[in-house]
Amino acid sequence: MVTADNEPNMSVQTRGILSKVRQMIPPMLDKFHKGQLGRVAVIGGSQDYTGAPYFSAMASARLGCDMSHVICTPEAAAVIKTYSPNLMVHPLMRQTPADDETSKPDADKVSASIIEMLPRLHVLVVGPGLGRDPLMHDTVSRVIRAAKERKMPVVMDADALQIIQKDPGLVKGYSEVVLTPNVVEFKRLWDSLGLKDPGAAKETDKVEALAKALDGVTIIQKGQKDFISNGTVTLVNDLEGGKKRSGGQGDTLTGSVATFLAWRKAYLDGIWDRGDELAEDELLGLAAFGGSAITRESSRLAFLKQGRSLQASDLTDEVHGALMGLFGEVDGDAGPKL
Repeated sequence: MVTADNEPNMSVQTRGILSKVRQMIPPMLDKFHKGQLGRVAVIGGSQDYTGAPYFSAMASARLGCDMSHVICTPEAAAVIKTYSPNLMVHPLMRQTPADDETSKPDADKVSASIIEMLPRLHVLVVGPGLGRDPLMHDTVSRVIRAAKERKMPVVMDADALQIIQKDPGLVKGYSEVVLTPNVVEFKRLWDSLGLKDPGAAKETDKVEALAKALDGVTIIQKGQKDFISNGTVTLVNDLEGGKKRSGGQGDTLTGSVATFLAWRKAYLDGIWDRGDELAEDELLGLAAFGGSAITRESSRLAFLKQGRSLQASDLTDEVHGALMGLFGEVDGDAGPKL
């Protein structure tokens, strides 16, 4: 165990998983070109919610994704563009008009412009700042179906999880999906599928049961520990996080997982000399674990500095430090700091 105040505290099991995750992180090589290390798009952001997609997209960018996009409504786009010039913001989503139902945009037409972008992307994040507008939900449902046809990884959180409650078939059996529910969202998904409490057995029983009910979808059950399971393989992340539970920390998780999923593609494409090869069927779980680890370590580092005043933006500032603290420099012979 590592016990120094400025270093992460973890179990031997977590240390071993992180050593595998490190193998997925691409080195910074001169031969790489723009986009090879990740093209991620966050679909979310509405009139009332602009922070969540920003935090998700910025976590992805700060971790090392090459190109970070936000696909949102025009009202949200105008605001998000003021947050950072580093993000590519696309005002393609639409909300249901409040005053005239006859002028409601068509979900097929709205989704078509987003679906056209998919060949230029590696990973989608759906949910941050999405809200509960029915047109927004209908639009992302169509985009997710198109992503499935391309076998594109999709990370879903927040209000996007409500779509699954109503239509589990949208993701059921699609092994490229990662869900990141908190305690309340997990219970809603559990109840919507009519699952029964397995009783007091082992702590990962519920996440495994939910993942099995969705036929192999990967779930990150957030809590004091993060449980990550596809129903067959389960990983437990016991890294210490910060003690402040401010809103928006889950957006760092979605963006971080998305970047690791993009790196998974780069790993499978063999764009660098990988040395000891990881099994392809374990990479998605390792990507989910990596995103979870970065988030918990970012939270811990931010809490050490900010204490009870910690906000979601403080995690964004710590993402790179968390990467270095957990994995060290991957470009040379320095080796991991595990």
